[in-house]
Amino acid sequence: MIDPYSTDVLWVVIVGFIIAFILAFGIGANSVPNSFATSVGSKVLTLRQACCLGTVCEIAGSVLLGYKVSGTVRKGVLQLTVYEGAELELMLGMFAVLISSSVLLLIAIFLKLPVSATHGIVGATLGFSLVCRGNDGINWGVLGLIVGSWFLSPVLSGVISVSLFALVRHFILNAPNPIVRGLLSLPIIYGVTVFINVFSIFLDGPTLLYFDRIPWWATLIISLCCGAVTMLTVQLVLVPFMKRKLGGQSETGSTQKTRDDEYKVDSSCTEVNGTLTGIIDNMVPPAVKMVPFAVNSEGPQTTNSNEETEPPGAVAKHGQDNLAFSLSSDNGTGQPTSEDKAAPPELFSFLQILAATFSSFARGGNDVSNAIGPVIALWLIYTEGSVQQKEETPIYILFYGGIGMSVGLWVYGQRVMKTIGEDLTKIAASTGFTIEIGAALTVLLASKIGMPISTTHCKVGSVVFVGWANATKEGVDWKLFRNIVVAWLVTVPVSGLLSAAVIAILREVAL
Repeated sequence: MIDPYSTDVLWVVIVGFIIAFILAFGIGANSVPNSFATSVGSKVLTLRQACCLGTVCEIAGSVLLGYKVSGTVRKGVLQLTVYEGAELELMLGMFAVLISSSVLLLIAIFLKLPVSATHGIVGATLGFSLVCRGNDGINWGVLGLIVGSWFLSPVLSGVISVSLFALVRHFILNAPNPIVRGLLSLPIIYGVTVFINVFSIFLDGPTLLYFDRIPWWATLIISLCCGAVTMLTVQLVLVPFMKRKLGGQSETGSTQKTRDDEYKVDSSCTEVNGTLTGIIDNMVPPAVKMVPFAVNSEGPQTTNSNEETEPPGAVAKHGQDNLAFSLSSDNGTGQPTSEDKAAPPELFSFLQILAATFSSFARGGNDVSNAIGPVIALWLIYTEGSVQQKEETPIYILFYGGIGMSVGLWVYGQRVMKTIGEDLTKIAASTGFTIEIGAALTVLLASKIGMPISTTHCKVGSVVFVGWANATKEGVDWKLFRNIVVAWLVTVPVSGLLSAAVIAILREVAL
């Protein structure tokens, strides 16, 4: 037994907070930039703007959504009753989780390995508890649900993304006048996205913010009002702005192209540091290049059979001038024609910003809880003197985790985002938008039910599903996909072994 606020265990809490900040820093440096990398690579956002948006979204997501996932991480996986009277041992176990997860993540960043921080946390928790209490220390039912969600989440994310892409292709890309359809869709997409986010925040929200006292019908009204205001604002502000920027094309329709022109879109949704880069060899078949808002009434433009096409997996490299949403025509000079300049990829660029902010918000609600869950356990055991941790997840600790992720984004994430100009997978802007939204919706749903899933899992699932649906099974680099899955599977036992080694040492030294 320990007394509340015992000075004997204060060192564990202090060092634990420091290590938790390092873990959050690593997640912010390695994972958060993926949400905004494509927007920065396309020059739609500057690095400073992306970091500012990322900071706000990550902190907001961690505070408003992270309370449930952190509860699962700190006390859902473990059978806390077996640690009654052994509070210090449980604190040392959570300390071992933080150390092993941080070491694993930092090694992965250095070696550019696509590991999952969620897998690391869960594996480390499993490892230390098996050493301390064996099978009796694990809540195998909850662990089974978590592991099952790791397999279900990429499938769900992929299905959502494919469905969204099918709608975009049918109602916008293949429409007789895609520009008009695109402008009409902007308020709807923005409004629905805001509605979903607001509804997820207020429905059964944080107790400490009194959101749980709001009835479901009031939550629905608030969400509908916010969505309606957003739609009206976009219709009155953004749509007229886009019409002026397009120079009247929204009234006349897209410029007709000839079938001898080839359009290439270099864009979107690339996980950096080796995670998703290259998973799609060629999202569009060699004979068909889909161009957002640049198709005629007969459908997508095809290339001239005599023209040389890039081999599958080729990555467009234009140095620092690479525009991820740029539209270029191979007219023999390497310069875009006047017809190319008339095409408006900016429509999907704004949607890409929306998807990036949504993704960052959802990521903050899940990833930060993985990093902060163990340190919340340390703090509550320290303040209560009990392993049960009956108090609600403190908002200020979630805020602390959000700050750690944001610092990682500002310090190292800018470097990660810069690589997007030279390390792009060829995915059309419309495809990237649907991938981001599908993954974000899945992560948001998992955060609301308290499941610590991997955001990278969801992104990979969306990329593979959309890539396969948009082309053929040869459009996906299955060898790279297999390597990523193997890396995910290896993460759990490796982090578990690290955690087991650390707790074995700590039990000999500190107990």
